[in-house]
Amino acid sequence: MSPSGAELLRNIKSQIHEVDPAAVHEQLGNGTVLVDVRETEEFSVGHLPGARHVPRAYLESRIEGVVPDRDAHVVLYCASGNRSAYAARTLSEDLGYTNVESMTGGITLWKDRGYSVDVPRTLTPEQRDRYSRHILMSEVGTEGQLKLLDARVLLLGAGGLGAPTALYLAAAGIGTLGIVDNDTVDLSNLQRQVIHTQDRVGDLKVDSAEATIANLNSDVRVVKYPVRLDASNVMEIIEGYDVIVDGLDNFPTRYLINDASVRLRIPVVSASILGFDGQLSVFAPYDGPCYRCLYPTPPPADMAPSCGANGVLGVLPGTMGLLQATEVVKLVLGEGEPLIGRLLLYEALGATFTELKVRRDPDCPVCSRDPESITDDEMGVFPDYEAFCAAAG
Repeated sequence: MSPSGAELLRNIKSQIHEVDPAAVHEQLGNGTVLVDVRETEEFSVGHLPGARHVPRAYLESRIEGVVPDRDAHVVLYCASGNRSAYAARTLSEDLGYTNVESMTGGITLWKDRGYSVDVPRTLTPEQRDRYSRHILMSEVGTEGQLKLLDARVLLLGAGGLGAPTALYLAAAGIGTLGIVDNDTVDLSNLQRQVIHTQDRVGDLKVDSAEATIANLNSDVRVVKYPVRLDASNVMEIIEGYDVIVDGLDNFPTRYLINDASVRLRIPVVSASILGFDGQLSVFAPYDGPCYRCLYPTPPPADMAPSCGANGVLGVLPGTMGLLQATEVVKLVLGEGEPLIGRLLLYEALGATFTELKVRRDPDCPVCSRDPESITDDEMGVFPDYEAFCAAAG
């Protein structure tokens, strides 16, 4: 006759090593690998400190990714010690792990003994549905999505570049979006600034952008700065943000934001557009060159988009803005290879991308210095960039 379920469980437990929660508590932090074999919903409610999660149903396919060393000391647990017993037998008998134990009584007995339990932050059911395509990606997953929701990203400008960047960062779940722009929506903006609508002509761009983002994703908090960025407010505005997105259209402010971001060690995802051409780079202080390394002096006035009226293909800001958004997400997640030390050139008429290497200037007046050596009196004190750029022209 086949054994009953209770008899099978007793037989399994006679073949494995079991360990009391007290002994497991003493082993925390000494190299023992704790593996929780419960379901995802159970794990999200609370788990042992430092435990790794491998649901019993996926044990055979996922355990090697969590515990690649088959000689490591592994303690498995579940709710009461039954599923972990079966899992321990599988690891020992079928997968060749040599030092496996199952914790008696599971997390129920652990909590009854008064030992602490980690209650992880997790996504709501609505967020799991909204970000489901992110969660399916190994490079993002739940942990990565939580990083995005915790991230603070500052957008300089809600215009051609800022509009698509803001839309996709909001859709991706960037938790806080700061927007700096003191301009109002004009009818001529709507050819490219897709975050605004014609019924908002005359409204502040930060208000218009906030309204669109609110309708797109209620997870996102918008912090509005309807001011002109200058030396008197730049340090106060940018401090505390994880990434800055530069969608500015003038060189004076680009130099200003570069120096401030270097001093605060905040990476800047910078793009520019003109006609059918765009360029993009990531300036990560002390990991690569800064904006001054690339452009030691401003270009002549006839080459600077801020020095006169210039046309731009309406869809081009979308292309470059989405590339900016992609670089921001990579920086927040810590995945891939951001465009640090590289300048990406896009030529729309020929549909070509060209990549150029950019190196740090050892004599750069900003990033060659140690920011800790700058005194408090120097922080936020900048030269007259307007005069600087005018002189260059």
